Amino acid sequence: MREIIDFDDVQNAYQRLQGVAHQTPVLTSRTLNSRCGCEVFLKCENFQRGGAFKFRGAYHMISQLSVEKQKQGVIAYSSGNHAQAVALVSRFLGIKAVICMPLDAPPVKVAATREYGAEIAFYDRHKEDRVTFAEQIAKERNLTLVPPYDHPHIMAGQGTAALELLREIPDLDAIAAPIGGGGLISGTCIAAHGINAKINIYGVEPAGADDTLQSLQIGERIQIAPPDTVADGLRSQIPGELTFPVIKNHLAEIVTVSDEEILETVKFAMLRLKIVIEPSAAVALAAVLHNKLAEGCSRIGVLISGGNIAPDLLGNLWK
Repeated sequence: MREIIDFDDVQNAYQRLQGVAHQTPVLTSRTLNSRCGCEVFLKCENFQRGGAFKFRGAYHMISQLSVEKQKQGVIAYSSGNHAQAVALVSRFLGIKAVICMPLDAPPVKVAATREYGAEIAFYDRHKEDRVTFAEQIAKERNLTLVPPYDHPHIMAGQGTAALELLREIPDLDAIAAPIGGGGLISGTCIAAHGINAKINIYGVEPAGADDTLQSLQIGERIQIAPPDTVADGLRSQIPGELTFPVIKNHLAEIVTVSDEEILETVKFAMLRLKIVIEPSAAVALAAVLHNKLAEGCSRIGVLISGGNIAPDLLGNLWK
């Protein structure tokens, strides 16, 4: 049975993003390699437009809406990076955007979303379902919903990061990527296995937000309680309906990292690699640093998903 997206979809997304999205750098470090005991290649989406990989999927979907739907506007729900991406793409295309954000979303992400020109509607993630909240506004105002991960165009767009990584560093044994709702990891699976079916894809979740791991363990999607983790971009409660089958078919393994390991990795990235990454972006690197992947991987690609860290969190790392 054909999967919801295929390698051609990722390649087409790559062509659509040419001249719009940044082709972000791939960084290496002798210090990192020595500590991990293998060669590590960091695909740095913290240098992407909007500060995260989310721009790829958002542009790929919104740019394909009809002229009429673009005139009516779009709506999205997000704790931050997807919010900023949809707001930025909407400004780029000259359309209005409404973003539904949790009351406890990082202020730096709220501010950036507003600066990009979007209207923000807040909800309480502990009491309100974000999808229902956004769908109600979409219906009332005739807006097109741009989901953060569960859409073929979103998934294919996110897969272009791994496609670029493998075109630059083709002989990888494994790729590690964070898992929230599954857009990035599912796109990564399709892109990587479209090039080399033998590459092992590892998904990484915070220990306090392991909805995908729990779902895989029982073989179907389950919903967990609102997660408590410093990785605010990975607080999904249930894997995507479209992303989950791709994850089941392609992933080698899901591993988890603690909040302590995540924050240690954020510090390591800043002090030793000289890059600023947010906690959600640190989980995959944390798994490599703490030897969570299977033995035998000598060349590992790591998707650094974003760099939009809250200033107060950054400052508290050294207290």
